[in-house]
Parts: sequence; C-alpha cells; structure tokens
Amino acid sequence: MGYDASIMATTQWYFTQYFNLTASQQGWALSSAGYGCFLGAISSGYLTTAISRKFTLMLAGLMFLISSIGSGAADSLNELASYRIILGLGIGMIATTAPMYIAEISPSNIRGRMVTFHQLAMVIGFLFPFIISLTVNVLSTQAFNWVDHGWRMMLWSALIPTLVFIGLLFRVPHSPRWLMLRGRRQQAKAVITQLTSNTDQVESELNEIENSLSETSMPAAKLLFRKGLILALFIGVMLALFQQSTGIVAVLIYSADIFKQALDYGPEEALKPQLWVGIVNVLFTLVAIKTIDSWGRKPLLLLGTVGMFIGLMGLGLAIYTQHTGMISVVGVMIFVGSFAMSMGPVVWVMLAEIFPNNVRGLAMSIVIGIQCLASALVTNGFPILNKSRLNIEGFNGALPYFIFALICVLAILFVCWRVPETKGKTLEQMEKLWK
Repeated sequence: MGYDASIMATTQWYFTQYFNLTASQQGWALSSAGYGCFLGAISSGYLTTAISRKFTLMLAGLMFLISSIGSGAADSLNELASYRIILGLGIGMIATTAPMYIAEISPSNIRGRMVTFHQLAMVIGFLFPFIISLTVNVLSTQAFNWVDHGWRMMLWSALIPTLVFIGLLFRVPHSPRWLMLRGRRQQAKAVITQLTSNTDQVESELNEIENSLSETSMPAAKLLFRKGLILALFIGVMLALFQQSTGIVAVLIYSADIFKQALDYGPEEALKPQLWVGIVNVLFTLVAIKTIDSWGRKPLLLLGTVGMFIGLMGLGLAIYTQHTGMISVVGVMIFVGSFAMSMGPVVWVMLAEIFPNNVRGLAMSIVIGIQCLASALVTNGFPILNKSRLNIEGFNGALPYFIFALICVLAILFVCWRVPETKGKTLEQMEKLWK
C-alpha cells in the first residue's frame, strides 16, 4: 500500500504530462483507487468472515498483481483509472483485514505495537520508490525519459513487493478468532499455542473468545447497531475520517506539486525533499511503536494532532505570506512526523481493537470503506482546490493547508470528548466499554 502511494507521488507529474490531464482529470487518475478501495472495504466485511482473513489478503494480493501489470501498460486515462480501481479493491481489502488479523493474533500487552507494524510497513514501502527514482536520476548518463516510459516502469516495479506479499501469506496461519467463529476450536488452539508457551494462557484465551462469541446469536448487522456498539461505530468512523481529512494523502501524493509551489522545484529536484519526507515518516512511526503500549493511544493522538496543526499552519502561513523556502519544508516535515506518530498508526490500532469479535469484520468494512471514500475525495479535490482562483488570488495558494489545520482542531476536540483509552485491554475486555 505504501509502495503504491509513493509511486503515485513520484510519477503523477509525468503521466499528467503524458496524457495531458487537466486538474480534475489528474485528481480522478489518482483518486480512482480510493473509490475502488471503498468497494473493497465494504466487500471485505463479508469476505473476512466467509473465506477467512488470510484468504481475503491473498485475494487482495491478486488485485494488486492485475493492477500493477495493467496500469503500467495503460494507453489512456480511462484505462489507467480502471486498473487503479482494481488496485483500490485490493487496498480496501488489505486496509480492513491486515490490522484486524494482526490484532487478533497479538497478546494484549503488545497489540498496539504489533498493529503499528502495519503502519511501519506502509511508510517503509513509501520510501522505496523515492530511493529508486533518485538513484535512476543520479546514475543515468543522460536525462531519463520519465514522461514517455519511466512512470510505466515504476508502476510495473510494484510487481516485486506484490509477489513477495502473496508468497509469504502461504506461511501465516488463520486467525484463531476466525477459527473459533467457524467452530474450529482445535485448530484455533493450535494457532494460539504457536503464539504463546503458557498452557494456562492458551485455555484462558480460548474460553474468553468462546464466551464472547456465545453471548449472542444475533446477526452481526443487527448487533452492530445496538445502543452500545453504535457509539463504537461512531468513534471508529470519526477517527477514520479525521485520519484522511487532515490532509496526509494530499501532502504525500502531491508533495512534488507542494515543493514546486514552495521552492519552485522541478520533479527531479523535488525527489530529495520527498525522500526526506519518507525518512521522517519512518522515524516517527518507530517512535509510535516504542510508545503506543506505554504512553497509551489517546495521549499519542492528542500530542501528534497538535503537531500536525502546527506543521500545517507553518506551511500555510509561509505560502500565504510568500516567505517560502526551507520554512515550508520544515512545516511539511513537522506535519508528516506528527501524523506518523499519531493519526497514522494509532487510528489503525484503535479501529482493529474497539469492535467485538462477532461484528469486527462488518464494523471494520464500514469504517474502512468510509475512510477510503474520504481519502478519494481529498485526493480528487486537492488539485482542483489548489488551482482554483479563490485559492490563488485570495490565499496565495495556502487555503488547503488552512482547511486541513482547522480539521486538526476539530479532531483534537473529538479525541478529548469521545475517544476512550484502550491500552492493555484484551479484545474481549474491550467489549465491556460499550455495555
């Protein structure tokens, strides 16, 4: 997922020229995956229960494979967008299923750290295409033709991590909670035994899962909309919306345009600050991994979102007052670093742990579906707003960052008001929050 997002950030300038895209067409080319992601996330609620978490991830890998081949060979905007929608189906499935799977196999005392590895994998994946692109530019004896064929090669390069992903999935077991959901107790016991050497803990966890699943025979759709769980769903939806609508997808994918605006850089020159953004993303995700199970989810969310607000205001004011340069880059770095230690990993962790076993698949599919839709709308709308007359003449290009900063303020207020602390609780103990 991270590798694909980075490919879009490094290549969108070139295929925009190749296809001669307008601002709205550029937004559609990039956001089409988000609309596919919505469909993939919604369908994963059924798939994760019917065919398992593991096989849903394998199906998502197949979607990545088809998209990587087809999008690199696309000869029109419609072809490119069609394959991006197929990619989005896979992204939606993975975004829903991967954190759920990790949460279901992880002990409660390290679950936050384990789910955060999902975010770490994405930001490491995000770093590689910048390194590859920069290396190609440095080593090529003449100007590399990115517009005609370079962007295609980058899209095809996604085949490598995709094949590795599918291959390694053959090595992972089914989730013990899914096995229990299907009545396969002995297999669930075997998986939990692989995860812990404490025999008493194996039986205790099995009994806890069994009790959780037997508390109600009500269908998941009906159970999810009961009084207590509707609050959990509301919190999940709002966290997902804030994660995307605070602007991270715009800042990362359109970073080349931002550095052109702030530093008057071309696409090749923009690769260096883009690479630094990727490095900051990784380093601060490591901070989240180190602190999420000791500090807790809520303090990290609050601290990081305040940092995001400061970074966006710094970037926005620098562009608005035309005092651009390194201060703009610092604003981007503060924003990305703050997101990487808070909204990025913490939201994934909380979405994976706040829903009961009986409804986790359905609830995650709804929440991630809305998250994907928000991401698509931001991706689609950013170039249109950024190039609008209101933004250029009224705000000198700074309006999107002021809007994102305002949303950060709303996110801080919501976290203080409604988000509970979930550190150290088992997934089954979490259910008591909503009763």
